[in-house]
Amino acid sequence: MATISLCMIVRDEEAVLARCLDSIAGLVDEVVIADTGSSDSTRRIAEQYTGHVYEYAWRDHFSEARNFALSKASCDYCMWMDADDILPQAYASAFQKMKESLPADVDVVMMPYYGAFDESGKPVLAYYRERIVRNSPAYRFLGRVHEAISPFGNIRYVEIPVEHRRMKAADSGRNLRIYTNMITEGIPFTARDLYYYGRELYYHGQYEEGEKALSDFLGREDGWIENKIDATRILAYCLYHLGRDEEALGSLLWGLSMDVPRAETCCDLGRHFLDRNQLSRAKHWFMQALQAEKQSESGAFIQEDCYGYYPAVSLCVCCCRMGDFQEALTYHKLAKSYRPDAKACLENDAYFRRLAENNMV
Repeated sequence: MATISLCMIVRDEEAVLARCLDSIAGLVDEVVIADTGSSDSTRRIAEQYTGHVYEYAWRDHFSEARNFALSKASCDYCMWMDADDILPQAYASAFQKMKESLPADVDVVMMPYYGAFDESGKPVLAYYRERIVRNSPAYRFLGRVHEAISPFGNIRYVEIPVEHRRMKAADSGRNLRIYTNMITEGIPFTARDLYYYGRELYYHGQYEEGEKALSDFLGREDGWIENKIDATRILAYCLYHLGRDEEALGSLLWGLSMDVPRAETCCDLGRHFLDRNQLSRAKHWFMQALQAEKQSESGAFIQEDCYGYYPAVSLCVCCCRMGDFQEALTYHKLAKSYRPDAKACLENDAYFRRLAENNMV
């Protein structure tokens, strides 16, 4: 049976650390924790679970910190989690079975990461991460921020999710600050760095700078295809804010040319035309989103609502505006099948009751 070291970096996580460790500590063989400067009771909590707690001076470099924790592991494999992550109890048995049956030649175990949830607790943002890797100095994180280990060798996908259950606001300026410092220090960006830098600029409302960074990234040949498809969407959002709507549309269409259509891009195209009351075009793209195949194992950020709920509720709007209330009702029912308690569905329930009272559906 494979042995697994859980390797974590933490700082001021007293509110969530025990919750995380309670969900996973009994399933791994070793827990290694690098504390990067806590001023609360984080270290005391960590020491209740493991004797392998180390001080590590934080230097605005996530990979260095994570790799330090990995270097202290003694088991066959290393697993990483953040303090505000949990392994759902419903998957504990599956995790144990995976561990017991893991072939010795597996290098990486990819597991779903759920990053956001709807009103009923269903994940709305999901993507695979390299959650467990062979314990070897050859396999280490790269990147000062948005760090990752490139999947390698014999890769196994398992349907055992880790859930990100944040309880406090993150330092919203941290990532952009790290990238800005890299520029100041003359540290060259990898393609991945440039992609995430562009995203951070967009999130902080720096649309002109974001447009430039994302355009530069899209011009590089070494960018990952999934990052490039997503970058065309974020670039479009920057361009919308800059009043360059036709260029934004072109960016979305550029994303379509890179691979089979992603529902996320189709939804953005539908929204583009719906916002301009071009209803037939909007309807076409939302229908394409409903038909799009989810590329779950690609590693892309999967916005689950784009593969059901969002295009369905948007088609309901399109059909209502086109005067086809019966078809609109069909799409309303489809949207409800995905998210029955969503605010839009509850409001549309009342809307269609009024239509029924007037014999319009």
